[in-house]
Amino acid sequence: MIRVATIDDLQGVLSLYKELRPNDPSLTLNFAKEKWLEIINDAQTDIVVIEVEGELAATCALGINKSIANGARPFAIIEHVITANKFRRRGLSRQALQYAISLAWQKNCCKVMLLSGEKLNAAHALYESVGFKGGIEKGFVIKPSVS
Repeated sequence: MIRVATIDDLQGVLSLYKELRPNDPSLTLNFAKEKWLEIINDAQTDIVVIEVEGELAATCALGINKSIANGARPFAIIEHVITANKFRRRGLSRQALQYAISLAWQKNCCKVMLLSGEKLNAAHALYESVGFKGGIEKGFVIKPSVS
């Protein structure tokens, strides 16, 4: 089942993110619940989840950004694409991406962007298989320096 996450999906999404980003700092349960409520109640954010046999198997995050450019149409960003190890090779990430892209088009976005690690060639092949194209625009990232 593919759907937008609800309040009850916090633990499942946290488990998936732990696989994606194992070195991220752990959150206290209260803080995670507070932030999760903000996310799922934000009309500009959709966390797409795929449930298999009662367990969250895959997810991706879709952020909608308002704009005055492109005829005042918003643009979208997809991040945190992950399928749990035990559910890989079933096309779930592809399905999650297609669902997120469909949501972006429903919200009248002029484009959908996605950043990926420079050397993640298998992921790049997946992204291209759902219509993303490299070489159209170039992505840049800046992160805060760690003290």
